Amino acid sequence: MNNRLFIGIAGGSGSGKTTLAQKLADYFGDRLSLLRHDDYYKSQASLTLEERATLNFDHPDAFDTQLLIKHLDELRQGKDIFCPIYNYSIHDRDNECRVVKSTEVIVLEGILIFENPEILKRLDIKIFVDTDADVRIIRRIKRDVSERGRDLNSVISQYIATVKPMHEAFVEPSKRHADIIVPEGGMNRVALEMITQRIISHIERKEQD
Repeated sequence: MNNRLFIGIAGGSGSGKTTLAQKLADYFGDRLSLLRHDDYYKSQASLTLEERATLNFDHPDAFDTQLLIKHLDELRQGKDIFCPIYNYSIHDRDNECRVVKSTEVIVLEGILIFENPEILKRLDIKIFVDTDADVRIIRRIKRDVSERGRDLNSVISQYIATVKPMHEAFVEPSKRHADIIVPEGGMNRVALEMITQRIISHIERKEQD
């Protein structure tokens, strides 16, 4: 029950943490399950689209942390979970969920996963992706406009109003909890190889038990 490896990958918006997490998921296939903190945003179905667009999605209170902790515990116990799916275009959860398997390795990625002590206790390896602020904002603008249906002005306004101050208040201070700090995330080939080898070692030890 306790021989599953839980890896947390945190970092600011646009830092490259999602790229790093996805590369690990692609490499290990069905031996690794990926959880995204964004999928645990609280449901805001009672609000209009315009009202949801003004919410602060970069504060810890925006997340359904209790559900995430419950799911992490169930995965460690060997139980599969039904994970919510967040839809960025409507600023809310979709009606459907996805099944996340209780695999040998569980990766959780998100901006604020090191901010919460209860989440921290459930992570065996904590990786913080550290990228310059100017690179992060450029990546965020390109991503939100091209992939999430946002217009440029709304992305910039959101960055100034909530993303930047919340990064300074919560994300950056949480870096001190990291076991490993990785510059440039998924683009850091050396770091990716080291993390991959650590996971391979875990899987090999489990197979020998």
